[in-house]
Amino acid sequence: MPDDRGMTFDEEPLSGGNVSAGVVRVGDTVRRPAGPWTPAVHALLDHLHSVGFHAAPRALGLDERGREVLSYCPGVPTWPERFDLMEPRSALTRVGHIIRDFHDAVAGFTPPPGARWRVLYPQAGDEIIAHHDLAPWNLIAGTDSWAFIDWDTAAPGTRLWDLAYAVVSFVPLSAEPALRRGDPVERMRALVEGYGLEDEDDRRRLIGLTAERARAMHDLLAEQAARGNAPWERLWREGHGRIWRANADHILDNRQRWEDGLLG
Repeated sequence: MPDDRGMTFDEEPLSGGNVSAGVVRVGDTVRRPAGPWTPAVHALLDHLHSVGFHAAPRALGLDERGREVLSYCPGVPTWPERFDLMEPRSALTRVGHIIRDFHDAVAGFTPPPGARWRVLYPQAGDEIIAHHDLAPWNLIAGTDSWAFIDWDTAAPGTRLWDLAYAVVSFVPLSAEPALRRGDPVERMRALVEGYGLEDEDDRRRLIGLTAERARAMHDLLAEQAARGNAPWERLWREGHGRIWRANADHILDNRQRWEDGLLG
């Protein structure tokens, strides 16, 4: 099919993540199914680029089939095959920097009148428009730059709620021993220091929010699976709900030790 410059490219299905049905690459663009939230998300992406935050795709409107068009971010997803990219402390610090840059950039964003967001998680506040899925499966690591993709779940939230999920997923705070990487306190410290979270009360609250965030993922899967909604119904059947519940329990079991380490 032709791109916006009239050049013809084949559609290349893109995989990765848990919600990739209908996502294709066309030349240097990505086409995805649009939804009622798409205009608000595109306004958000336009704002981010206008203030100099480039670790996100650019919004390029809709194509002739009503799909949203985004700029293609070259690189590889860092989960699962490339999670070794997150092994150095410097990589987690870099992730923390990117998230802080995003949160600072979005602080000046005013949603368009009547903005509709895809609200899937509890709204822990409306401090910012949060990404809500800052995770290695949504981080594209390129040679020259890294970028977060899949902004369709952007919605009102708080900085700490957004950061808590990044801590859960990038450290990761997993109940599965095979998924753990090194000392969780040292990895948390690298990410949090990259973010610049210095306040002790905020660090203490962050640890508590990681357990709440993991539990929220379990509850989302349970609710959507009960309604028969894809792709969550499939993920529930594959055991992701059990995994997230176990992660929440694992965090609670270790909360005091990790909190002491992060504060110490």
